[in-house]
Amino acid sequence: MDNQLTPAQHIILAYAVNHTDGKIGWFPQNINGGARKKVLDSLFQRALITPSGGDWFVAAEGYDAMGMPRPGNKEQLKPDTIAEIDQPEAAAPEQAQSKTSKRQNSKQAQVISMLRMPEGVTIPQICAATGWQQHSVRGMFSGVFKKKLGLTIVSVKTDAGDRAYRIG
Repeated sequence: MDNQLTPAQHIILAYAVNHTDGKIGWFPQNINGGARKKVLDSLFQRALITPSGGDWFVAAEGYDAMGMPRPGNKEQLKPDTIAEIDQPEAAAPEQAQSKTSKRQNSKQAQVISMLRMPEGVTIPQICAATGWQQHSVRGMFSGVFKKKLGLTIVSVKTDAGDRAYRIG
């Protein structure tokens, strides 16, 4: 089974694991109606979520797909270790925005993966990996990642004097 998650699937599962003991109840603002049903159907068909009492919960396989330890007690669906979600803490779930790439191998997904590295990534590194110009990378940060996905991009100055960016 392919355990690659789309950005939408990842953010929905991560929110459920980190904030609602595994219960799927929050979706990015742009995922509603038919799109919400498609995401749920896709997660269910891949056995990443399971129904329980009219609600959906992250299944053990969902924890595996996210690289998180499975919960010890399946009734509570609470992981032993909770990773931080890439959503701003101050934003209410209804207000968080997310418009995600449909392809897991897209340049956007590649850049998000690079931004998740603890040491971060520089704009020249992103340009080299994607073929984008520096202004395009900055536009992606402010337009797509911050405004549409609701991600918090943190900028730090490295010892070498370069500026590195990461999701914080």
